[in-house]
Amino acid sequence: MKHKKTFSTRIDDNLLKALKHLAVDTDKSLGELLEEAIRELLRKYATPKP
Repeated sequence: MKHKKTFSTRIDDNLLKALKHLAVDTDKSLGELLEEAIRELLRKYATPKP
């Protein structure tokens, strides 16, 4: 199992509500969805390797 750390942040109320609905609709946890979103952001902004 991967080592996980806890962190907290503030998020817009409407975004959090939408995320919670998505979690129910997809049968995933908020943490799973946040990790997926972070992976996508990191991939999007990754520096291309020469």
